[in-house]
Amino acid sequence: MTLVAVSLPGLAALGALLFTWMQVGQASKELRISEHGQITSRFNAAVGNLASPSLDVRLGGIYALQRIMQDSPRDHPTVVSVLAAFAQHHARSSAESLKEPLGGTFDHSPRPDVQAAITSLARRRPEHDAGTVIDLRKTDLRGLDFPGEAAVRLPEVHLSDADLRYAFLNGADLRKANLFNANLDGADLEKANLSAASLTGTSLGAATLTNANLRGADVTCGVSLLDPETGETAERTDCVNLEYASLDGADLRDAKMSDTNLSNATLTGADLRGADLTRSNLTNADFRGAQLAGVKLKGAKRTGALGLPQED
Repeated sequence: MTLVAVSLPGLAALGALLFTWMQVGQASKELRISEHGQITSRFNAAVGNLASPSLDVRLGGIYALQRIMQDSPRDHPTVVSVLAAFAQHHARSSAESLKEPLGGTFDHSPRPDVQAAITSLARRRPEHDAGTVIDLRKTDLRGLDFPGEAAVRLPEVHLSDADLRYAFLNGADLRKANLFNANLDGADLEKANLSAASLTGTSLGAATLTNANLRGADVTCGVSLLDPETGETAERTDCVNLEYASLDGADLRDAKMSDTNLSNATLTGADLRGADLTRSNLTNADFRGAQLAGVKLKGAKRTGALGLPQED
C-alpha cells in the first residue's frame, strides 16, 4: 500500500508531462499547417502579380517569390521554376537579337523585370534546388549585370543559344553550365568558375576570362559532319571562338579545346597542363609564363605565337 501511495504522484507527474508533450506537438503541427497555408497564399498572390501590365506590380511579385525561396526550402524548387519560366518567356529571343550588330556604343540591357527575375535566381541557395534546372535557352540577355557584391550562383544553368554579349559575369559560379552555341563576345568573366562547363560552339571573342576557372571545360566543336560528296569532314562552323580573349592566369587544366580559335588571345601565366589544343588556331597568341606540361598541340597553327615550345 505504501509503495502504491508513493508511486501515484510520480505517475501523475508522468501523465501530466505526456499530456503537455502531446499538446505541444499538436500546437506545432497546427502552426506548420498555418504557415504552409500562409506561404501558399503568398505564392498565389505573387504569381498573380507576374501577369500584371504594371512593371512595379510585376517586380513586387518577383521580390515576393524571392522572399518565399528564403523562407521555405520546401517551396524553393517551385519558385525557381516559376522565375526561370518568367525570365525565358519575357526576354527577347536571341534568334532576333543576334541579327543586330552591337556597333561602337553598347547600350543594351535586359528588361527590368527579366533582370530582377534572373538576379533573384542568382542570389538563391542552389543546394535547395532539388534537381531543378534554370532554363534560359535562346534568350536575349545582352548586358546582363548583377548589382552589388553578393555572389552570383548559377551552376548548371542552361544558356544554350543565348545572346550574352557584353554580359557582366565577374566571379560568377557557372560550374557545369550549358553554354552550347551561346554568344559571349565582349563578356566579362573574370574569376568566373566555368569548370566542367559545356562551351561547345560558344563565341567568346574579346571576352575577359582573366583568372577564370575552366578546368575540364568542354571547348570543342559540335558533332562532326561528313561532306556527302567527298566523304570527308566538312568545314566546321560551330567551333569555339576565343579570338582576342583575355585568359591571363586562367585555369585551363585538362580543358578540351581542340579546333578552338585562340588567335591574338592572351594566356600569360595560364595553367594549360593536360589541355588539348589539337588543330587550334594559336596565331599571335601570347602563352608567355603559361604552364604547358602535357598540353596537346598536334596540328595547331602557331604562327606568331609567343611562349610555345618549338614544333617537332
